[in-house]
Amino acid sequence: MAVNPKAVFLDMDGTILNHTNEVSMDTKEIIDELRSAGVFVFIATGRSADELAEMLPEGFAVDGIITANGMAGYIGEEVVFEHALPMDLVETVLTKAREREIYYELFPHREPRLVLEQDKAFIEAAVRDPKPDSVQINEWISRQKAIEEEIEWTNEIKGSHFSKFYFFARTRDEINDWKIELKLLQENMEFSMTPSSPHNAEVMVAGVNKASGIAQMLERFGLTGCETLAIGDSDNDIKMFEYVSHAVAMKNAAEHIQELVDEVTEFSCDENGVYHYLKTKVWAQLEAKAPKA
Repeated sequence: MAVNPKAVFLDMDGTILNHTNEVSMDTKEIIDELRSAGVFVFIATGRSADELAEMLPEGFAVDGIITANGMAGYIGEEVVFEHALPMDLVETVLTKAREREIYYELFPHREPRLVLEQDKAFIEAAVRDPKPDSVQINEWISRQKAIEEEIEWTNEIKGSHFSKFYFFARTRDEINDWKIELKLLQENMEFSMTPSSPHNAEVMVAGVNKASGIAQMLERFGLTGCETLAIGDSDNDIKMFEYVSHAVAMKNAAEHIQELVDEVTEFSCDENGVYHYLKTKVWAQLEAKAPKA
């Protein structure tokens, strides 16, 4: 099936990133080719803007990025939108997470993520070796890197402009129990809660997700109503899949995700799946429509 989108939205983990959190140069180059041909390409990820700068290869360029599952959008240094968690929600969720000793990271916009210094022992214990078999290697690498390099350990939470909470647990039972508590909290406080793996959960502003971020980014570029394509692999991509014209799941996506989309890639994220899909389905369509010399 050939597709002809004007705008393409790409998830990161399990999509353009392989399971060791790397982006291939082939993927970078096909994105460059599509943009040169007039196709707008965007990143739509649960990760923060700071993380993207460290993970993407030199020279990697897109038209804009949607971060923190739709909580923020940027075009280079331009802030297109930023949503902030209400501070009463931040304080309540943080208190409950600390009572349960659940691994958490609190993300300010465009600043290092925060964890209270007094919680360091149970935070580090959650990512102690060995890695649990059911935890994906890319998530494990990210958590250990966060502990070693990226978290700002602080004696108190300062500021009021936070994009999201990220929670992680070594066991599915522990994270599922935490999700139950969050759902109970939603009866009295408004917020969105979504996982991107069976071992995590993220808390954002109510009604904010990748789809709302896409809508805001399309409006900024004057592209509202154009043909759109999205490629992703997990639960935090579902709203994005529902919004775009053509939804594509990675071969490595869970079965329930693959059942929701229009198409599944032939190759996984570890087999350069995004590159092969864009090359054979999108770029090939552009070449076929190009005037012959």
